Amino acid sequence: MNYLKFTQYAYLIAAGLFAFEAFTQYQAGENGKAGMMGLFTFVGLFMFFFRRNYAKKFAERNKKP
Repeated sequence: MNYLKFTQYAYLIAAGLFAFEAFTQYQAGENGKAGMMGLFTFVGLFMFFFRRNYAKKFAERNKKP
């Protein structure tokens, strides 16, 4: 089983959790923590799209004879 297909979604789930935490921290008035969680959100989204792109490249490479 190819785990790369599933690990990219772990980054998406983590980004969602970080976004929720950033929102709750911002509402609580802790802007420093909210900013850090926002940064982690963007890193998680970047990693999701990065992994997705490379998974497609590897799939295309394996299809060629």
